[in-house]
Amino acid sequence: MGTKPRNARVHAKPRNEALELFARCAAGFEKVCAQELKGLGFARVRPLKGGVSFFGSQRDAYAACLWSRVATRVQLVIARVDSRDANALYEGCLHIPWERHVPKGATIAVEVHGTNKSLRNTKFTALKVKDALCDHLRKEHGKRPDVDAQNPTIAINVALHEQRATLYLNLSGESLHRRGYRKDGEQSAAPLKETLAAGMLLLAGWDALTDEDAAFVDPLCGSGTLAIEAALMASHTAPGLLRERWGFLGWAQHDQGLWDEVKEDARAAVRFPQCAPRIAASDIDGDVVQLARENARRAGVDGWMRFFTDDACNLGKHLRGTWAQGQGLMATNPPYGIRLLSPTTLHHAYASLSQATQALPNGWRICVITPDAGIDSSLGRLPSTCVSCYNGPIPAWIRIYDTAEPRRVHELTSLDGVRHAVPIALPNSAQFASRLRKVARERARWARKNDVESYRIYDADLPEYAFSLDLYKACQKVEDDECRYVRIAEHRRPRSADPQLAMQHLADSASLASATLGIPIDHVLVCPWHSKDSGRARAAEESHLHVRVREDSLVATVDLAHPGQTLSLEQRTLRQFVAQHANRKRVAALFSPTTSLLVRAALSGAKPCVLVDASPRHLEEAKALIRQNGLADNDCKAVRTDPRQWASREVAAKHSYDLILCTAPEWRSAKETGDREWDCSRDHVELLTLASKLLAADGMLVFVCPDLQVRLRINDIESAGLHVRDVSKQMLPPDFERSRDVTRIAVLDRR
Repeated sequence: MGTKPRNARVHAKPRNEALELFARCAAGFEKVCAQELKGLGFARVRPLKGGVSFFGSQRDAYAACLWSRVATRVQLVIARVDSRDANALYEGCLHIPWERHVPKGATIAVEVHGTNKSLRNTKFTALKVKDALCDHLRKEHGKRPDVDAQNPTIAINVALHEQRATLYLNLSGESLHRRGYRKDGEQSAAPLKETLAAGMLLLAGWDALTDEDAAFVDPLCGSGTLAIEAALMASHTAPGLLRERWGFLGWAQHDQGLWDEVKEDARAAVRFPQCAPRIAASDIDGDVVQLARENARRAGVDGWMRFFTDDACNLGKHLRGTWAQGQGLMATNPPYGIRLLSPTTLHHAYASLSQATQALPNGWRICVITPDAGIDSSLGRLPSTCVSCYNGPIPAWIRIYDTAEPRRVHELTSLDGVRHAVPIALPNSAQFASRLRKVARERARWARKNDVESYRIYDADLPEYAFSLDLYKACQKVEDDECRYVRIAEHRRPRSADPQLAMQHLADSASLASATLGIPIDHVLVCPWHSKDSGRARAAEESHLHVRVREDSLVATVDLAHPGQTLSLEQRTLRQFVAQHANRKRVAALFSPTTSLLVRAALSGAKPCVLVDASPRHLEEAKALIRQNGLADNDCKAVRTDPRQWASREVAAKHSYDLILCTAPEWRSAKETGDREWDCSRDHVELLTLASKLLAADGMLVFVCPDLQVRLRINDIESAGLHVRDVSKQMLPPDFERSRDVTRIAVLDRR
């Protein structure tokens, strides 16, 4: 690991002449950056959080800016000062000899990272440092320097940690990932940063492979960043040679002659290809291939590269002749399935990538950056090296595989008798496949006998595979499209669980379920568990996959990403129970999640029916289900108000209902209720007490509490004159008998 360009190795001056420097890099790449700087010959290299500390001469500082492929910024340590409070910070900065760094007429900018107990606002901290700097220079130069936040001559960075502040001079200027070969406004969507791409290649050992005339390919190249960075390494081209602007150009100690020497040495180190290019970049999109070609031309490495337009699955036909000889590296940045693990396009991309890896000669390495550890299942491999990092704001892993290890494939026969060879990541997944086949066959027989089309097949039968698997059958086929869908929903993941292992389990299960049940993989939806405050959880809330299903006389369009909002399979027996007791009954439904129960009641002869919810969005979704089942507004009236307010008004008006249905949400904001927030654990007794006053003499109230954390306060409810029966187990459908988390259902009446 580490790039060792010819003629560019530098040597630090004696220690008393050395500058203290700090190379910032992306989190996860500190060791890679340190190894790179050691390879460049710098002294006292030490990886730290967020970067690498090292020492060197002024020539070394220039060389680090020009040659580092992984660092995002190279900084000179100016001073460390007391920062216990604003006054101490000002005094410490005031006595720094700023004239050694900031020349007359220069513009400045100060940027601060970090806070402490006294300095909590980074803008205020930056202002104190700027004031001290300007006051000092006014005394030395007779004039304060101007501030230019966008394009300063000198940029000062301040890192605040507890009671110490470290002040840096930004030698590199703008981020070093800006090599200069991209043209603004002409890049592919979400291009990989050049420093991140170079870090991937160094982790995969590409710098060592270049000395062995190894081959390189990226079959999903986009704008070509990985392939171009690979060519820059292979040609010993310094990544900063195209850059024209540097932070040190305005430095008071800048030595233009020395800088020219460093650049000239770098130009002399460039080597040119002696034979046909062995670096290839391809993509299915011809426009982005052309974009990659233009970027390579601007980088000066197009002579090292070969471009072609094709699907990644066809890579094998392009790797012939000399490509099949010796070692090589495939590195790529595949599409990300951030919303859910299995969008249609992601499945196709993974399938193509898997075929591409199978075409690689033995002994090649594979390097992939992805937030989805489930990619191991598609490749049928486990990584030999895995490094966590960030691709922009997205947490990801760099996963490196060795083709010397055989792919893991599980042979199985589907329920329809078709043989499949399914790539999997984990050997234990074969046990899951056997269990799934057994329970799927049993469930299918039960479903046919009971005329059930959508049902649960599997529910954490094996502890390691802690998820539920539900089968949904669409009402009708669209042309020749398969009408069945599978939803795999992970159970709550313990904090101690390995997230990569959990994702591998999910991905293996998706592939095995697809093959076992004979359902296309793009009809298998995988919903990982995310904590409520995670970015992926918020993104998942915006995900949708709608399927029109039928249950007895009820028709519903179910969003498989959030099926419980429309038609919870777990409430199938409860809906049948409601239908049996609804004929000619006056029915009220409180909160929109109760809509499916209300519609079953209306279809069974209940009249009149009223639905109450204050949320416009939820109410519109409820109305859509009502209309979808051919019910007129007179059959099911929708009222937009807080159910508590509605119940109070109905009690005052002396109205009564034979059947009251309530599926209480865990929480609703005051904005959604239009009155005051709803907290089920706190407010359910108040609502049920009000609702009890609306019950007819022989009436019945059904209360569904999907949040297991809410404990029904039975004593308080019974003191209101209601008899409470917990019917959760009686209402549990046979296909949910193994469920760990059972919805709480209570029937309340006056008996």
